[in-house]
Amino acid sequence: MKKTLLYIVAIVLLASCSNKVQVNEDFEIVKGNLKFGSELTLLFASEAPKLKMRPSGIENVKYNIASWNALSGEDLLAQVKRDDAQHGDGFDDSILSSSNEKRTANLFQAGINVKLEPEDISESGDTAFIHYKATEYAQIIAKVFEDDGQVCFKVEMQPLKKGYFSLAFMNAPSQTVDKVDEIWQPMIWQEKRFPERPYMTLAYRCPIPSALTTIEGTTYGVIAHPDEFPFQPLPLLDNSRFGIAVHNPDGEAQAMLFAPVLGGADSKMDTNESYTFTSILYAGKGNCTDNYETIAREFFNFHDYRQNDIGTLNETFENLNEYAMSDYAWFIDSLKGCAYSTDVPGAVKNVSSLNPLEIALVTDDLEMYEKRAYPTMEYQISREKFLFALDREQKIQHPSRKLNGPIAPVSELTSLYNIFGQNMPFLVGLAEESYKTSKIRNLDVEEAGDSWMNSMFMYKATGDDAYLQKAIADADAYIEARVMTPQTDFSDPMAGGFFFWTGFAPRWIYLLELYELSNEVRFLNAAQEGARYYTMFCWMSPKVPDEDILVNEGGKAPMYWYLNKKGHKQMYADEEMAPAWRLSEIGLTPESSGTSTGHRAIFMANYAPWMLRLGYYAEDSFLKEVAKSTIIGRYKNFPGYHINTARTTIYEKADYPLRPHKDLSVNSFHYNHIMPMASMLLDYLVTDAFVKSDGQVNFPSEFIEGYAYLQNKFYGHKPGSWYGEEAWLWMPPKLIETGSVELNNVSARNDNKLYVALSNQSGETIITWVKVNPELVSIQDGAEIKLTNGDVLTLEDGRIAVEVPAYGQVSLSFDGVIIHTKVQEQMLSAANAWTDDFVETEVGQAKAMIMNCGELTQNLYLYLEDDDDLVKSVQLIIKEEDEFKTFKDDAYPYEFTVPVSANEVEFQLKATGVNGEVQTSNWKKLNK
Repeated sequence: MKKTLLYIVAIVLLASCSNKVQVNEDFEIVKGNLKFGSELTLLFASEAPKLKMRPSGIENVKYNIASWNALSGEDLLAQVKRDDAQHGDGFDDSILSSSNEKRTANLFQAGINVKLEPEDISESGDTAFIHYKATEYAQIIAKVFEDDGQVCFKVEMQPLKKGYFSLAFMNAPSQTVDKVDEIWQPMIWQEKRFPERPYMTLAYRCPIPSALTTIEGTTYGVIAHPDEFPFQPLPLLDNSRFGIAVHNPDGEAQAMLFAPVLGGADSKMDTNESYTFTSILYAGKGNCTDNYETIAREFFNFHDYRQNDIGTLNETFENLNEYAMSDYAWFIDSLKGCAYSTDVPGAVKNVSSLNPLEIALVTDDLEMYEKRAYPTMEYQISREKFLFALDREQKIQHPSRKLNGPIAPVSELTSLYNIFGQNMPFLVGLAEESYKTSKIRNLDVEEAGDSWMNSMFMYKATGDDAYLQKAIADADAYIEARVMTPQTDFSDPMAGGFFFWTGFAPRWIYLLELYELSNEVRFLNAAQEGARYYTMFCWMSPKVPDEDILVNEGGKAPMYWYLNKKGHKQMYADEEMAPAWRLSEIGLTPESSGTSTGHRAIFMANYAPWMLRLGYYAEDSFLKEVAKSTIIGRYKNFPGYHINTARTTIYEKADYPLRPHKDLSVNSFHYNHIMPMASMLLDYLVTDAFVKSDGQVNFPSEFIEGYAYLQNKFYGHKPGSWYGEEAWLWMPPKLIETGSVELNNVSARNDNKLYVALSNQSGETIITWVKVNPELVSIQDGAEIKLTNGDVLTLEDGRIAVEVPAYGQVSLSFDGVIIHTKVQEQMLSAANAWTDDFVETEVGQAKAMIMNCGELTQNLYLYLEDDDDLVKSVQLIIKEEDEFKTFKDDAYPYEFTVPVSANEVEFQLKATGVNGEVQTSNWKKLNK
């Protein structure tokens, strides 16, 4: 069903028969065919309940929950042992290392429960008043009225005692779990994963401020009125004015709202005070994801709300790539990895070699290839885990110091094999071995080799139809078990662990890849289903006001508490006014279940290009608009990791990351994220051009898997199609200049042609000039430039004038030009494969291979699995065309990179053990 129809059905359902809202003699709130209860429960504590976040202990899930001092000895929290992975940025010692003794996470055990009984109804105009019997604790009146067609339920409370108060809005229908279609309570209870007890989600972790239940095709919620959920200050634990829950005291599923939160903001009251809170009683046809979208749009004004404003996405992309090559990006050459000392002192971590390789290829950058892409390829082939630390005692996040590779997943090995023209046979051999085994690459999550996803990648590398048929058959079984069957617990073996949100939703990105590979519509439908569940981790509230907000007050940027305690310096930024939409987190997600209490919204939105593409295929505007909201107009360089303390503009600035590590204190920096973010931005630019051209600008891709969220498409290794003409994606820095920050661009080349797509990110038509960098493309004044609509423009003074419609795109074709490439053609050149390009030796458990990367690189790469517990030093003797060369390595990790020029190379290895004994290998040969 089209989403617009769902909105109409929801509105008709809520306003059927044009009846105004009424309260009947049974104190039911009635509108049309819908009935809500008037039930309220008062929670009271005379002493401070000490609201604190604590580990939940939920099996298989790292998740922190609201807890209180227990009023009785019932339903107490068990102490949860902190594991080695729960250290570093995002893990709060005050939560994870604190005692659970005499604490409860059952919200109904935190205070005295008083069920409030309505005793009278009165009316005044269009408002009905429900009068509740007085208790010794408070006097309550509820007002029921309509506001813009919605049923509002507003309580007014007059305390009769001093103490801590909370009101439970229990108006929505309840049902046993076996009879509900599905439920939702952020952040982790989705589908039919029902909380095991009445846990509360506080306001600051509510993407929309309501729990949801779907009963017989209708979804119910009790929504905090948008006025009750302010945009300022940034929602945090301390300012959470309400909470929601879905597990009621009887163990049934019911959308409930609690205001204030017992022991939280506004909860402490005296008898001379009063309290009011307004909720909206909501019902809509369809499932939870349909109504999630409706609530986001109708109540919190989610729409296509962002534009470039501060600069083009191309500028950001180019600034980020330049930053990646600077000393500030903290790449440690000797360890071939990005520093990860932010979390794990002394460690390095790489996500994928495909990110820098793609950037080097598309931007025509030799330095990026030589200093980032190539070393990272060797790292991916040799290391055991993404996180590498030489320190034997380091346990945080489970690093490895072993060279027991490849760490590269099957998809990375097959992608590298395809990118380099299938001229490194050892890569597909390693992929085949990995496919047959399982491996832990990140944290302690074990990944099966022969998954349907990996079958798909093996097919792309080998062309063996058996792999494709297995991928399809296993994916069909996965869809039946995971997409068609609502999940009831956290035991999905294909989840990849329940920490990052990719584990909680179906594997929709991979299903989209399989759809593009197979063209089977059922995979598209399953991908859309999974993606829409994924949007429920994306912030849709609080409502963004149409106003400017003062930030960096007093010239100081917000300081992240975690970095404050680690000795980082306060950052300063100009005090300024900025539009609220630019400061908003809407569309972004928290980092994970385990860190969602602190990492409110991360900038690593690698899901965005996938949602944009999927939204295009499925004609799903919500997915497309969520995608845009995460990327456009947010930053001009690498922005760090997250929005977490207060609203600020400091991470919008181009120079924000250009500081030593200890001078950065607004948010965290994970340097292994820089290149994946560059791939994310490139993927978004290319996908935006694809969508706005209706598929006419289209480039083939490989898959970048990384880990956690860091999946994107890899482009540039093969020519694509530009309105029917063959073209190679080519986007060197500062190639295109325009007179408007709202125009992003994608460019491609072919022989004597340059192609440019200009994509307008704003809601206004842009009329401006466009200039091509003459140092990169030679073009004469008077040259004719063709538009896809048949119009012809003329180059004058190196410029042309263009008009790009609101949210639209214009494609330009420059004929008769001279393209000045630097290294792209060399990187893409086909080098003959070696017949024997991989060999092992027992001495040192060494592995040697030929890195045959086009005309740019032909190296012998050799590494030893044996470490410095066994080996003191290593000598490598190379024989090439009767010439001998000797290389020595006296420090672990033991590895060698030696250029080779002949069609054959022989080597011998001599390893000196820690006991002084020398072992010498036989001569080994690699040849074409």
